[in-house]
Amino acid sequence: MTDAPTYTPPRIWQWNSESGGDWARINRPVAGPTHDKQLPVGRHPLQLYSLATPNGVKVTVMLEELLALGHAGAEYDAHLIRIKDGEQFGSGFVGVNPNSKIPALMDYSTEQPTRVFESGAILLYLAEKFDALLPADPAKRAECLSWLFWQMGSAPYLGGGFGHFYKYAPARFEYPIDRFTMEVKRQLDVLDRHLATSQYMCGDEYTIADIAIWPWYGALVSGSLYDAAEFLNADQYKHLARWADEIAKRDAVRRGRMVNRTWGPLEDQLPERHDAGDFLQAGQNRFEPAA
Repeated sequence: MTDAPTYTPPRIWQWNSESGGDWARINRPVAGPTHDKQLPVGRHPLQLYSLATPNGVKVTVMLEELLALGHAGAEYDAHLIRIKDGEQFGSGFVGVNPNSKIPALMDYSTEQPTRVFESGAILLYLAEKFDALLPADPAKRAECLSWLFWQMGSAPYLGGGFGHFYKYAPARFEYPIDRFTMEVKRQLDVLDRHLATSQYMCGDEYTIADIAIWPWYGALVSGSLYDAAEFLNADQYKHLARWADEIAKRDAVRRGRMVNRTWGPLEDQLPERHDAGDFLQAGQNRFEPAA
């Protein structure tokens, strides 16, 4: 297959800030802050700075699950970071995450405030902090962490690869879409084969592996990510779809998916969350606030 015209890379690459599609402004070839801006700090020990992208949803679902389990110390403030506006490049945010990506967490309950960045690291940190949603058995723990790191390594192919070239790139070309579609379908098959004999990613125990994988691959097969379910023939992954639907029905998942969301139906949006009662104030009377 060929795409015309053929691109010949220059001898030395130069950054063209006007290229890259809808999300071009959030990508730069350098790190560090672009402006001074301190982060807000709420009244709870856990302060989350995020947006309801799949990586952000992982952490808000985790926190809502912990609260549903009765861990009062997991109460949190979730502050909205508008990545299209470049808020992740403010000096305060860069101080929490030098990689300038959401989500980022500050834990003020420790002797010295603890910063945690990268969504998988945040899930593992919270699981260990509250001794929850991570198997105690060494073999099951290893299985859980294997799937957690599988997700962290696989999602860039789904998001930065398939999602970018299929949904967001300024022009569509056959080669990159074909290349990343093939890989994403392989990943979906990996999950579907595994879930054919397992209720959750780690047997009959719901864990941080499920919480990490669902916002990406559960959303993909349900049609709520990239509008690509039909293109990927997602109906063929029946075991994955069963798992995705089961998790989507959990109240903590439904709450977590709303937090820091600023698009879609208004009843599914809670741009900032500072208290469990915020869900009721947003008109979400179908939810019981977590204790």
